[in-house]
Amino acid sequence: MRRESRSFFSGGAGLANRSRTRWAGLRPEHLHPAPPPPPPPPASSARVPARRAKGGARGRARRMAGARRPPGDAHGLVSALMRRLAARGAAGDAGEVAAPAADSTDCAQGRSPRPRRLIDLCAIWDPGVFLPAAGWKRASDIARRRLNEAETLSSVQEAQLERLEAARPRRPGSRERGPMLRMARQQPPPWVHAAVLFCLLSLSGAIEIPMDRESLSQPPTITKQSVKDHIVDPRDNILIECEAKGNPAPSFHWTRNSKFFNIAKDPRVSMRRRSGTLVIDFRSGGRPEDYEGEYQCFARNKFGTALSNRIRLQVSKSPLWPKENLDPVVVQEGAPLTLQCNPPPGLPSPVIFWMSSSMEPITQDKRVSQGHNGDLYFSNVMLQDTQTDYSCNARFHFTHTIQQKNAFTLRVLTTRGVAERTPSFMYPQGTASSQMVLRGMDLLLECIASGVPTPDIAWYKKGGDLPSDKAKFENFNKALRITNVSEEDSGEYFCLASNKMGSIRHTISVRVKAAPYWLDEPKNLILAPGEDGRLVCRANGNPKPTVQWMVNGEPLQSAPRNPNREVAGDTIIFRDTQISSRAVYQCNTSNEHGYLLANAFVSVLDVPPRMLSPRNQLIRVILYNRTRLDCPFFGSPIPTLRWFKNGQGSNLDGGNYHVYENGSLEIEMIRKEDQGIYTCVATNILGKAENQVRLEVKDPTRIFRMPEDQVAKRGTTVQLECRVKHDPSLKLTVAWLKDDEPLYIGNRMKKEDDSLTIFGVAERDQGSYTCIASTELDQDLAKAYLTVLADQATPTNRLAALPKGRPDRPRDLELTDLAERSVRLTWIPGDDNNSPITDYVVQFEEDQFQPGVWHDHSKFPGSVNSAVLQLSPYVNYQFRVIAINEVGSSHPSLPSERYRTSGAPPESNPADVKGEGTRKNNMEITWTPMNATSAFGPNLRYIVKWRRRETRETWNNVTVWGSRYVVGQTPVYVPYEIRVQAENDFGKGPEPNTVIGYSGEDLPSAPRRFRVRQPNLETINLEWDHPEHPNGILIGYTLKYVAFNGTKLGKQMVENFSPNQTKFTMQRADPVSRYRFTLSARTQVGSGEAVTEESPAPPNEAPDRQSIWNVTVLPNSKWANITWKHNFGPGTDFVVEYIDSNHTKKTVPVKAQAQPIQLTDLYPGMTYTLRVYSRDNEGISSTVTTFMTSTAYTNNQADIATQGWFIGLMCAIALLVLILLVVCFIKRSRGGKYPVREKKDVPLGPEDPKEEDGSFDYSDEDNKPLQGSQTSLDGTIKQQESDDSLVDYGEGGEGQFNEDGSFIGQYTVKKDKEETEGNESSEATSPVNAIYSLA
Repeated sequence: MRRESRSFFSGGAGLANRSRTRWAGLRPEHLHPAPPPPPPPPASSARVPARRAKGGARGRARRMAGARRPPGDAHGLVSALMRRLAARGAAGDAGEVAAPAADSTDCAQGRSPRPRRLIDLCAIWDPGVFLPAAGWKRASDIARRRLNEAETLSSVQEAQLERLEAARPRRPGSRERGPMLRMARQQPPPWVHAAVLFCLLSLSGAIEIPMDRESLSQPPTITKQSVKDHIVDPRDNILIECEAKGNPAPSFHWTRNSKFFNIAKDPRVSMRRRSGTLVIDFRSGGRPEDYEGEYQCFARNKFGTALSNRIRLQVSKSPLWPKENLDPVVVQEGAPLTLQCNPPPGLPSPVIFWMSSSMEPITQDKRVSQGHNGDLYFSNVMLQDTQTDYSCNARFHFTHTIQQKNAFTLRVLTTRGVAERTPSFMYPQGTASSQMVLRGMDLLLECIASGVPTPDIAWYKKGGDLPSDKAKFENFNKALRITNVSEEDSGEYFCLASNKMGSIRHTISVRVKAAPYWLDEPKNLILAPGEDGRLVCRANGNPKPTVQWMVNGEPLQSAPRNPNREVAGDTIIFRDTQISSRAVYQCNTSNEHGYLLANAFVSVLDVPPRMLSPRNQLIRVILYNRTRLDCPFFGSPIPTLRWFKNGQGSNLDGGNYHVYENGSLEIEMIRKEDQGIYTCVATNILGKAENQVRLEVKDPTRIFRMPEDQVAKRGTTVQLECRVKHDPSLKLTVAWLKDDEPLYIGNRMKKEDDSLTIFGVAERDQGSYTCIASTELDQDLAKAYLTVLADQATPTNRLAALPKGRPDRPRDLELTDLAERSVRLTWIPGDDNNSPITDYVVQFEEDQFQPGVWHDHSKFPGSVNSAVLQLSPYVNYQFRVIAINEVGSSHPSLPSERYRTSGAPPESNPADVKGEGTRKNNMEITWTPMNATSAFGPNLRYIVKWRRRETRETWNNVTVWGSRYVVGQTPVYVPYEIRVQAENDFGKGPEPNTVIGYSGEDLPSAPRRFRVRQPNLETINLEWDHPEHPNGILIGYTLKYVAFNGTKLGKQMVENFSPNQTKFTMQRADPVSRYRFTLSARTQVGSGEAVTEESPAPPNEAPDRQSIWNVTVLPNSKWANITWKHNFGPGTDFVVEYIDSNHTKKTVPVKAQAQPIQLTDLYPGMTYTLRVYSRDNEGISSTVTTFMTSTAYTNNQADIATQGWFIGLMCAIALLVLILLVVCFIKRSRGGKYPVREKKDVPLGPEDPKEEDGSFDYSDEDNKPLQGSQTSLDGTIKQQESDDSLVDYGEGGEGQFNEDGSFIGQYTVKKDKEETEGNESSEATSPVNAIYSLA
């Protein structure tokens, strides 16, 4: 029988629901679905099946999905993650929650677990890692996989565990120690570290204001925007993203090419609802190229304006390949050849590849290859190259089209023999060239050479080695790519082309420039009124970038002067901030290679405390465990938090209780008397808020009658007991595992609350059985092994009579199959002493670093006696084997002969690199030395490099054989970049990671600007600024003060403050005495220089200062009403000054008592800044107010007059009215009777309208301009070239003939008739004259 315990600890409200929803516990029976009934066993053998050893079973029972602490800085990152989770408060609804694990308190406070504690919950970095929270339910697939992959505890861990369990309380008569979580060591895969980084980055944003209530205001913050270089598909609508948040919700407007972009005037452009995203629609036509340019989004509410990046909009282009006729290319065999592609320029650049005209790819090798520029290079032409033609193809990304150039035809002139020749470069030309690359980009160097035979290309860097972790060879070694270039990659590189005839080299000088990149990006600043703060904008680049500050989108230089704001280069310092200081600041840092733009708002909040977690939560925890009660809160100024129990007593802090700075209350060891209601109270100068947490203490779950190991004959009945004692208020679940897999309960098994019965035992029932008793808070488990005897076996009574013992030691170890990194070890097993051997453990010893110390190498099943062992370089191995059965382990075998592997450069670097100062002028660099299996060669040493972080000076380096190095003569507490690289006689290890260390701390300088103010006779206000030279991490301030009255001195009082506190209000004991104050700052070294001030005499009452305040603007689209308040005397004149977005300044003088005033010359959708000042004294001015006039048309409900369909309809109606008017006036003007000289040949019918004088009326059908005529602008009809024209009415004019020769001149009228009736008729024919007639 073997027993193991699992306890799921309880903790606080802050992480409780996260524990239940994301890191739920994992029960073994839920790891895999229940298997179907097992198949019948194979034919029994006379051999008793081997039993699993107790040690192996115990190891498997202890397996649990977990992870050890991530190496290096990852531990600090995870600690920061846990602090953020603890500080961000509770989640979920009120009610019963499961608490986080006990040791998460260490993570919440940013410290690693205590050395003696085995549990390291700081290593939990993704939802799949097992967290002991609430049983085994709802496990993720990752946790299931890790449970199967977990390793057994090492002997050191077991020893630690035994000491821990021995120290815990024990119940009388218990057979096992109290509950203890056991987490297996497991090396996390690389993707886990990426998940850590991603999770931490997602939590490392700016400070967030709780948006649960509308009462909390927040300036706008840009949350989403398009990329700086925005290339769009011309076939799609254009989308330029801009989204922001704030309270109140921000409004948006855009600029295009630095000018206000009036969206309402363009029917194709609209803005998404509740967003600033622009949508340009081309379904009704239009050219996308007309909208190219630089766009910038402005998000504004009454607290400030945030800006997006300047988004350069470009339309993708895929021009056609120019048509050309290519003559066949004739070349001598063995000569070099370049087939030029010259693709058409596209946006973005096309992807080039070569194929034949039949769309077969061109085979490339080190002789024939494509260059980076798209050309196809032949180092030497061969006759076989004529078997195909060569066509260059360009694939364009956005249009998904491939354009093909006319194919080259190759003709090769052959000779009897091809002469061998030395290499020469085809690209680049000459012996030297230069190349510039930006930091963070990829550097691509290319060398293509000709020669016979085909040359080989090799790459080198002058004065150093190629960066092995970033350098890759491409295109058959003709190209060298270095990814993520840094300044260290600058220098001279050369490529060497060589064949048996000789060699040639080309030198490429690489210069690394850098677009701006952040060193300290400005973060949002939330202050209470009267507090101090700062915004820091620090960037680096090559050349050095310039920094420009803006406020609400305007340059800081043109903004109104703010006495509470001081600009010091890349830092803005705020002192004694007020509500009016709220704004959004922009930092724009740029050089010739790019720019960075960051928004950071300054929000001044005066908010009383409020609780962020659900009220009246229930926390249940197991007896004797550690727990943490969280109480997330918010307020400005930052409230202080205190805890009380059962509504009475003093503040809980000390003894079994510990309160952390974030407000969490930790109870070291839960006892029954700790049960009760805990109240947390948050208090600041504006009020207080409280919340309650009810803590219930539960008894642990214990298996007091455990299943026993049994040996049963096939066909008999076996009962395994599992009796449990648990807290009656918790629901108990009992589950069984077989061989660490969920047990399928078939018809031959019966599961009861306290036992498992197996009827008709078969050989397939043999194995280990685990009973798991669990509640939602903890669990306990016990294991037993069932052995089933076959019929052919030795009689049971005889087998039972044979004594069992530990196996004899293996013997005759032999090493064969000797290889560079492996060897085969073979041994002869010893006697199993009536208990089958279950496992073999292979151990090794090396004689260089730890001679005489044996280490576990591998473990193998008891059925094998030969195994291949994987070895490390440069280790002088000696092996031995230990056999294990259910009774125990054998004595180790005699050692094998020694075998030394060959050496190699190290494949890793030392871990746990740190840099810490032991004195104020030094820094001690330490690391964990590498062991024998990672040295890989003789004379293992370490190359230690360091340099100042800010100055980016050249690296200092030294070679060290130990595990520490002290850097002397360092400035006080400055950051250093540190690298430690392993090296042996075979070479250097990989490029090491950079670690940040700090030199030693010193005493800080005196606090700055120590101010003592006495607003009344009852209180004294103290204010100070941080020391100019902290010389380390400030841990607080010490204030000493004493009352004095003349020569009499009172008792000296001492106050200690946190490092963030820069204010203190003291209540005077009496109105007569004065006070002397001494203030000093503290670091770890001690208290620094002190500054002394005395309280002033009681202040005299000063007259009220004249001022202007409460400027109110009520804007419309083209006007705005302005009002303000002041304390000037009657008859005072004022001036209203306002500036628009184009920086046009206007002023309006205002007579006394002339409020409100109206500004009437405003433009719709324009942003204005406004202030009011005294006409007699311009220095007395109001604060600057920003407002925006409303647009003439909104995007959501556009004016009907701007809609295309409405404009078209109105134009059609107008045209119809005009035509009707023209027809009406033509009838009116040409409705008279016109005589003709002769009658028609065809007689008129009785229905034809006619007059007795031989004239006739023109009907509506005839009342048209004659075919072939054209109306001129003066209303006359001009003659055209048509043969049947009747335009010529001139007297004596020659008639014209139709095609049949008939004369039509009979219709000519007299000249005077023409001047009267003819002109009248022709005028009416013109629509222009018809309108004139209407007029």
